[in-house]
Amino acid sequence: MIKKLSLISLFTLLPASFYFAQTTVYAYVKDQEGKPVESAEIDLVQSTDDVKADKIGYFQFVDLQPGQYQINVSKQNFETKIIEFTVSADEKRRDLGVISLMPAPFANAGVMVIDDSAADNDEGGSSMQPTVGLLSSGRDVFQSITAFELGAYWFRPRGVENRFEDVLFNGVSMSKNDDGKVDFSNWGGLNDVTRYPFESVDNITPSEYAFGNLGGVVYYNTRASSYRKQTSLAYSFTNRSYFHRAMATYSSGLSKNGWAFTFSGSRRWADEGVIDGTYQDSYAYFGAIEKQFSSRHAINLTAFGAPTYRANNSPNTQEAYDLMGKDYNAYWGWQDGEKRNSRIRKVFEPMFMLTDYLKIGKNSNWNNTISYQEGRDGRSRLDWFHAADPNPTYYRKLPSYGIFTEEEFKANSQIDWMSLYQANYLNRYDMAGNEKGAVYSIVEDVNKDKTINFASHFDTKLDENWKLNINFNYQNLKSDNFREMKDLLGALYANNLNAFGNDQPYDLDNPNAKILVGDRTQYSYDLLRNQYTLNASTEIDLPKWNVTASAFTSYADSQRDGKFRHHQYADSKGKSEVFNSIDAGLKGRVLYKVDGRNFIVYNGTFFSLAPTLNEIFISPRVTNMITPNVENQIINSNDLNYILRGQILKLRLSAYSTTIKNATEISRYYADISSEAVDQGNALVAEVLSGIDKSYQGFELGADVKITTTLNATAVASYGDYKITNNPTVTTFDDDFGIREWGTANIKDYKIAGTPQKAYSLGLRYNSTNFWWIGATANYLQDQYLDFSALNKTTAMYTDPRTGDNYPGATPEAIAMITAQKKFDDQFMLNANAGKTFVFGDYRMGVSLSVNNILNNRDYVTGGFEQGRAVNFPEAFAESQREKPYFGPKLWYDRGTTFFANVYLRF
Repeated sequence: MIKKLSLISLFTLLPASFYFAQTTVYAYVKDQEGKPVESAEIDLVQSTDDVKADKIGYFQFVDLQPGQYQINVSKQNFETKIIEFTVSADEKRRDLGVISLMPAPFANAGVMVIDDSAADNDEGGSSMQPTVGLLSSGRDVFQSITAFELGAYWFRPRGVENRFEDVLFNGVSMSKNDDGKVDFSNWGGLNDVTRYPFESVDNITPSEYAFGNLGGVVYYNTRASSYRKQTSLAYSFTNRSYFHRAMATYSSGLSKNGWAFTFSGSRRWADEGVIDGTYQDSYAYFGAIEKQFSSRHAINLTAFGAPTYRANNSPNTQEAYDLMGKDYNAYWGWQDGEKRNSRIRKVFEPMFMLTDYLKIGKNSNWNNTISYQEGRDGRSRLDWFHAADPNPTYYRKLPSYGIFTEEEFKANSQIDWMSLYQANYLNRYDMAGNEKGAVYSIVEDVNKDKTINFASHFDTKLDENWKLNINFNYQNLKSDNFREMKDLLGALYANNLNAFGNDQPYDLDNPNAKILVGDRTQYSYDLLRNQYTLNASTEIDLPKWNVTASAFTSYADSQRDGKFRHHQYADSKGKSEVFNSIDAGLKGRVLYKVDGRNFIVYNGTFFSLAPTLNEIFISPRVTNMITPNVENQIINSNDLNYILRGQILKLRLSAYSTTIKNATEISRYYADISSEAVDQGNALVAEVLSGIDKSYQGFELGADVKITTTLNATAVASYGDYKITNNPTVTTFDDDFGIREWGTANIKDYKIAGTPQKAYSLGLRYNSTNFWWIGATANYLQDQYLDFSALNKTTAMYTDPRTGDNYPGATPEAIAMITAQKKFDDQFMLNANAGKTFVFGDYRMGVSLSVNNILNNRDYVTGGFEQGRAVNFPEAFAESQREKPYFGPKLWYDRGTTFFANVYLRF
């Protein structure tokens, strides 16, 4: 910390200052095109404070004593630059000249495409985690590689799922209350305005704007004046979830009378994607208008949304893929010469925000945001009533079952829309001429959320090296959930009757309802939630130490309000009891500065996490019933990091350990619990795993070596072990039997699915001084496991209910064989990217191309799950002996070679 000398100290030190004149050191920070880099952070290692470059990139340190110094110059999406210099005794001013910052690796490599289409399936999906490394204004090499390279193959750093990430817009959380996950489709296509987060911390590093979770915090500030004054036009061509993208963005900068405007819009579309029968048409818009009343007070209005229409692709058994190829999609069929998909997601949930920025005194800021989000998220599917399953991959239709030959299956491998219309037409009237309901129809599962948020952030400097942050958030949610008739497929109407429940009405208050297009059918309920969160954090920076501490507490009340009176459950209509939950937690970071290049960092956190709405209510479509044994998760996570920031070598080595206790997981599927001897009932069940304990442990290494001034090598290794550490209890719920308890599932030491647990990457990148680059990475993925069904891991699977003993042949060896978790083969992937920037006066143009999976490896399973169909030993053992099981795992495969080409013009 540089302080002005008082008059007394001036006279006290006069003899020294006479011999050693104090020096002002200054410089300009610019990018590779010579433009100023505003707000670059300059850290003087020998001081306890730092400065920021002004609007023209200028900075200075005053009153430096003679000696050796080092500064670290950093800025979001630029490589950190280390400058060493000497101050001599006879210097009054020391000019360091122009410090040029190069773009960080991958900062120019087009854009990171978050392909969230896999999450549109009922079976779930995965998403990448766009987080930024510690101690760098841009991504460290580990975070860059895992996001851009390994993330393309559904690798999750430290095994952390989407629901443990936090994304904030002006302090407002974008996580959904139903499942806790971030829905990136709410702002998909708005890359220009979300390219540079205001704050981005990885893993459990404390944040200034939220307590955070296990997956870090990404904070976007949409203040119109914070965007660079420019116009940007871009076009992309790709073969990922869409083929074309057009995008335009305009930022006015701050005018003399205090106004600033930023607008952005895009469209992404494909008449048919790489996977058969998929198509997409998605738009996005963003607008921010700011009025600055003074240098201390401003307000900003933000609105954004992304109306999206997208067709999905099915998971399939290996038998179906062997017959039809890896691009096979069972969700579509031909109708009138066009491909029609039965699984369409149509979502539009616009967000409106008003933010007030207030500077109080010299060292304090108080920002407040109120937001409102309302929209509709609908996902369609085929439905049938007293008719055959129209799914082309229904197990009885597969050649292994013996009804269809391989050629017959191939001839009938897509949905036969004409036969569905024909069945409805023939079923319009009975023999007496009375109208009859639809046999087949398309329904849409819809949730319409109305969410009000208030977010308040206050920060102040208690001293030159001591900062305090306080955050308060309130959220009110009303989520309207229902199934709607989307298409009667030629029928006159549909019955609102439960074909699997003796044709009882789904709504006893309207037993003879004739459902038309647009009407609600089968279920309708509201979910209500209020949540209050208070977080405080403080950071103290000392010459050798930096210490950050954060704490939070949260209260939430949740309730269901049913609209249909179900024939089986008296509590289906009306409001449930209120489920209350209280959370609290602590988080801390201790950083030791060995010197200007070497750092040791410890992060630790201990907190509770309330259950989501989907976890609280076991089957909200039909009952107010609270899930048995649902509790707050208890999370404990620690990591220890060594960081080296040299001019030649940048390195981070981390060891981490995370435990999660008392987790609840609910899966929904059709279970066949009966055997040939005993009928225990077959039903669509909600399977509840209660009290799950999990462990995530491992090591991370990220290294960036500057071989020459233009050639860099990168190396990344992630060695993880993610597993379940106990045998949790299993409960099921279904309409016929209600709650059934099955004891414990023998799944201790089963691996966490959904991500490779080990991953390695080696890369080379050449950055020319003529503004072009080329790079390639080799990636190796290990230990990917299949997600499992827990019900067939209980004693019910191998116990004969007639005797209470094991079924004949159910030896420990046989049980272990049929319940073993499947591990997929290791995979090698090769990626490459290249690009060039052109400068024409005030105009800048860039072109880039990235290609993933150059070798077109189609053997990599990006996700999959075990079917829980056969929950009895005789059938499960027979399944295990079949060369092609009837109920084999459902899988998704990598799409093969994909590319993303981008061109932009900015002026």
